[in-house]
Amino acid sequence: MQKRKALGKGLSALIPDKEGFNEAEQRFFMCPVGLIEPNPYQPRTNFSGPDFVQLVDSVKESGIVTPLLVSKRESAYRLIAGERRWRAAQKAGLDRVPVIVREASGREMLELALIENLHRKDLNPIEEALAYRRLIDEGGSTQETIAKRLGRDRSTISNSLRLLTLSNSIQQDVVEGHLSMGHARVLAGIKDENARKSLRDSIIRRGMSVRQAENAAKRLNESGAFKKPKEEAGSYYHSLSESLKRALGTNVEIAKKKKGGRIVIHFYSEEELDRLLGILT
Repeated sequence: MQKRKALGKGLSALIPDKEGFNEAEQRFFMCPVGLIEPNPYQPRTNFSGPDFVQLVDSVKESGIVTPLLVSKRESAYRLIAGERRWRAAQKAGLDRVPVIVREASGREMLELALIENLHRKDLNPIEEALAYRRLIDEGGSTQETIAKRLGRDRSTISNSLRLLTLSNSIQQDVVEGHLSMGHARVLAGIKDENARKSLRDSIIRRGMSVRQAENAAKRLNESGAFKKPKEEAGSYYHSLSESLKRALGTNVEIAKKKKGGRIVIHFYSEEELDRLLGILT
């Protein structure tokens, strides 16, 4: 049975030595670029930017050094790992690229593509979180098994998945680099959406560090400023006082303070006081 290697083993986790592949799998051949299909499980969605331009220039100069990992289709090959290099080869105008053929299930294709991207730090935090979620939902993995197979701490997987609780707009801020992974983790710890958006705006507007964002989030959570808007709170206590008026048949006032408050029940005669006491006791 093939022994899986952790992320810390580097590219050997993707292209094992003789212990990992049989003799047929160890050989690579030059495959026409047009016969290769992209990996439908590829977690990376962005293949542009200065780094990709540099890769294209490098491929034009030196070609593809590390073989791509593919699986055999009916009349073509499907990428398992190396999609960025494959796309760079197309841009560079290469006709053929070196490939190694390996059979892999959908789960293995996702896992191997994820390993490659993590090793090269090609994924943004949201792409990484979505890949973990897909491994759980489609591959039947748990956070523990993902952590073990990828050579990561379980807390790393858990913290990454928490980013998916953020709104789409904040996730996009992370993708575009307006918010760091640290900022996103702070925002994910705030349950109130209004408070979360307010802090997000402050982080970007003021260029807050992660430590400053943590302190601001702590103050928000302690003050409870966003638990109930003032207008909503005022309407709520007015509604309560009206309900008590109808129940008791007399004027009732509710005075809310920062902590606690008081309820004032009015009476206008000894007889009315006795009546109220009888209701309340």
